[in-house]
Amino acid sequence: MKWVTREHPRTDRIACPWLIRKVIDPDAEIVYVPRDEVLAFAEREGATSFDAPGARYTHRDGKCSFETLVEEFHIDDPAIGVMARVVHGADVSEDADATPQSRGLEAIAEGFALLGLDDQRQLELELPVYDALYAWAQAQVRAA
Repeated sequence: MKWVTREHPRTDRIACPWLIRKVIDPDAEIVYVPRDEVLAFAEREGATSFDAPGARYTHRDGKCSFETLVEEFHIDDPAIGVMARVVHGADVSEDADATPQSRGLEAIAEGFALLGLDDQRQLELELPVYDALYAWAQAQVRAA
């Protein structure tokens, strides 16, 4: 299935594809398009839109798109819950100190954006960051 979001990804537009492929739709094709084309692309291609104005899954009730996906798909993995708090702080500027790790994740996202990579290449290179964050979150859950 195709999933579509805004081009030039930052935190939520990398974290969400990680979550989508890890838990929701392992064969997902992630497509990045200009902001004003997300909804039209979704309609035309039968894609699921995320992290864009008017998207099916986006920021809601103070939650970032990653948290919205966790809630909507009833993802009950405690480690993903830990990740969701970190991603929230990295993505929602007024909550930048939500966790001690949030500012670091935001810095990593901004650093990748500054490399000037093609969106798909950035996704490919950045997904292992979320694999590592998930492994860390699993360890946090086990230690609790």
